[in-house]
Amino acid sequence: MNIQGHAALVTGGGSGLGEATARELARQGARVAILDVNLAAAQKVAAEIGGIAVQCDVTSPESVQNAIDQATTAHGPARILMQIAGIGSAKRVVGKDGNAAPLEDFARVVNVNLIGTYNVARLFAAACAKLEPMEDGERGAMVFTASVAAFDGQVGQQAYSASKAGVVGMTLPMARDLAQHGIRVCTIAPGLFATPLMRTLPEPVQQSLAASIPFPQRLGKPEEFAQLASHIVTNGHLNGEVIRLDGALRMAPR
Repeated sequence: MNIQGHAALVTGGGSGLGEATARELARQGARVAILDVNLAAAQKVAAEIGGIAVQCDVTSPESVQNAIDQATTAHGPARILMQIAGIGSAKRVVGKDGNAAPLEDFARVVNVNLIGTYNVARLFAAACAKLEPMEDGERGAMVFTASVAAFDGQVGQQAYSASKAGVVGMTLPMARDLAQHGIRVCTIAPGLFATPLMRTLPEPVQQSLAASIPFPQRLGKPEEFAQLASHIVTNGHLNGEVIRLDGALRMAPR
């Protein structure tokens, strides 16, 4: 699929990897709608790339449908979906006080990262399946965001790892399910990236994390994530695949 001229939805596009992806899609000529729970951040990016911003809670069916409807009104039906919204957590199963971790903390992460991803995907797919097919019968493409933590999560990452592993596990069956509609599904599993959240850590910590990456020994650039996400859209034979983007990193237990 040629990105130019098509409408695209980017969840979590107000910052970090999502912002970089929204900017790259706009650079390639897409009409970009940024769906983010932080409307102010989304509006700032949208104003700079000539897109639109829509406040959206990915866990809410009504919020997502409303966001898709608004984006469709502004840009026409979307054929590209970039799912980058997500949250993290770090909590041991048994805390230092001897108490079990609160169940609601685990549920919240899974609800946003896994159920939220499925929620947006199902509503996007339902709309996309109604569009006229393009070359090779393709109607659209979706890119999900997992994490290397899906494969080698660290101590305290139970909720985050489980949610991202769920996204990984959903990729192939969803690609097979939506093949009949000409909609491709792939997932990127990024490693350690120089996101705003990462930049809040002390510089020595960032340097230590970068040194753990075999090559190149630096944090990933959000632009590199965006480039891969865009390539997946343009490469019609990429489907049902999970791609690690991590510089050969394998996370240590701690």
